[in-house]
Amino acid sequence: MYIFEEFIIAVYCLVDDIFKALTSSLVLRARGFNSGLSDAEVIAMEIIAEYQGIDSDQAIWNYFNRHWRTWFPHLPGRSSFIRHSANLWQYKQLIQKELATQLGAFKEDVHLIDSLPMRLCCITYAARCQSFQGIASYEYCAAKDEHFYGFRSHFNVSLRGVITGFSITPANADERTALWEITQGIKGLLIGDKGYLSLDLKRDRVAKRIQLVTPLRSNMKDNRSKEQIQLEQRLRRLIGTVK
Repeated sequence: MYIFEEFIIAVYCLVDDIFKALTSSLVLRARGFNSGLSDAEVIAMEIIAEYQGIDSDQAIWNYFNRHWRTWFPHLPGRSSFIRHSANLWQYKQLIQKELATQLGAFKEDVHLIDSLPMRLCCITYAARCQSFQGIASYEYCAAKDEHFYGFRSHFNVSLRGVITGFSITPANADERTALWEITQGIKGLLIGDKGYLSLDLKRDRVAKRIQLVTPLRSNMKDNRSKEQIQLEQRLRRLIGTVK
């Protein structure tokens, strides 16, 4: 227990220091009352919960309300906590990028890219789903051999598993359209699956000091050695542990 308490303190102090540095010159709220729970506390609570595999807003609130109420005495009601957390999405992105920078992830020479389906509901009820109408879409997931309704999340990670870029697109968007956004700030070798196969895109990326490498189709000539292909396949599997 004492070790985990030290973990909570360490996460909060780290988040609080970075948050203050990033927002020192910003006015975070133009109107309304400040929450009793600080912004840094909310973000730290999410990180602590995610570390334990607790990933829904309601479950995070339940966990801290049940086990750590004395440490976070100003924890508001569940709905207020969820709204507070949602309103901090921009700052979470900034903090994540700063942590990745401190870990040296942007300086690494090899990165991995992939995407993951984000289902809004069972495909059977998709036609009646009212959420994100006009934004979400239908798509086929080859990995699970099924159609789904929702979005697709895109990740770019270093070989050490540190996320250096992420984005969300409609499910049917071309995976390559998100590539421009999630590869900002990196250079070197970029390994992806066949969804990113595009010779024109490779030429564009090379101009920006990025070499995009993907598996080739069976009817395409591959000049790489067998050992190189196997190595790239093994490296590509690493992103699955991050997703």
